[in-house]
Amino acid sequence: MYVCLVALGALGVLAAGPFAGIDPATLLLLAVLFVVAESISTMVDNGGDGGRAGISPSSSASLAAVVLVGPVGAAVVGLCSVLVVFRRQNLVKRVFNGAQFALAGYAAGHAFLLFGGEMGVPDRGAFPWIVLPYVGAILVHNAVNGALIVGLMRALGVLDLQRPKRVRWRPMATLELSSLGYGMLGLLIAAIWGLVGPFAVLLVLLPLFIARWAFDQYMAEQRAHDATLATLAQAVETKDYYTRGHCMRVSKASAMIAQELGLNAERVHTIRYAGMLHDVGKLGVPTKVLQKSGRLTEEEFAAIQLHPMRGYEIVREIGFLDEALAGIMHHHERMDGRGYPMGLAGDEIPEFARIISVADAFDCMTSTRSYRKARSIEEAVAELRRCAGPQFDPRMVDALISAVDRDGWQAPDAVEPPDDDVAEVAKQDHDDPSVPLRVAGEAER
Repeated sequence: MYVCLVALGALGVLAAGPFAGIDPATLLLLAVLFVVAESISTMVDNGGDGGRAGISPSSSASLAAVVLVGPVGAAVVGLCSVLVVFRRQNLVKRVFNGAQFALAGYAAGHAFLLFGGEMGVPDRGAFPWIVLPYVGAILVHNAVNGALIVGLMRALGVLDLQRPKRVRWRPMATLELSSLGYGMLGLLIAAIWGLVGPFAVLLVLLPLFIARWAFDQYMAEQRAHDATLATLAQAVETKDYYTRGHCMRVSKASAMIAQELGLNAERVHTIRYAGMLHDVGKLGVPTKVLQKSGRLTEEEFAAIQLHPMRGYEIVREIGFLDEALAGIMHHHERMDGRGYPMGLAGDEIPEFARIISVADAFDCMTSTRSYRKARSIEEAVAELRRCAGPQFDPRMVDALISAVDRDGWQAPDAVEPPDDDVAEVAKQDHDDPSVPLRVAGEAER
């Protein structure tokens, strides 16, 4: 019903017209440009959360139409989204996309005229004042697009409109500024249209398509990196069946902390890698030690304590890990200096290591192990608060708690061992001076 209403709205504005003053050749060329640009959008991961978004130059064509052929012409250009090729879309999705772009273009066109812009090829005298109504058109275009998508998600029941506990202004501002910069290319197309005609499209967008191709190659490389590191993480977990999925959950929790702290996108991406590989050094620990039933000897626990350094040795030649290496090496350090492998204290411990330490402990406590059932999130949070200061950086603890309160946390299901003999692993004695203090006295295997 929602899609039908949006589609009827788009057909209504087209039926109302008027089409007077629109050059058919210009309209046709802009429509072809829009279809081509929308057809080759690049799909990118949404922050590693499983969502995907499309990036294409089609908004430039739509906004150029706002200037060159006015509100109704821009609506026609946007409606041509139903003709997109090279992308598999069902009919309903095509109809919604076409209607959405048509309404956004129509609204942006009227905003452009309302703010003082004039339809047609702008002459030299129109600059620089034409920029003001054009920026208004971009903002209206983005707002209508966003509102229609939010309405669709709400109608589908996948979006619950609630007042957020904390608004993340930085990513919102970054997204809006990026969209504004992208949209300004439409004005450039319109400005040189009168000089070179349709060739303006190639002159402006050909470099953009080349940049898009380069970006696509970069994304393919990123996916290859992710797949390689995920394979390493899985190799660790095949040796220790009680911690299946642990590395990926620590990666997720580490990213939640980093985002809450306001780290930039590149560092958030790197902390995901660090969390994913924080236990890779266990590849160098004998399997019989990792899976031993009962108390570890001092020698066996010493072998466990070596895993951060072994992990660093394994991955240190992977250049793109960069700051992640410090997180892998020092994630078992403590704020009071009683951790390992180097006994660093306070701010001597790298920021990534302090983040992973909290994420690691939180997932350990909320996971079922052979010697105890998982703690509730509330119990784990209480334990993190108790140990904040001597063991954990309080800033990291507060950041994780805030992120979990806002976004929730899905605790893992219990993992059964591959044989019928369920190992009963004893807790390490909290008061044993030969064993560094752990959360609630537990020794992570």
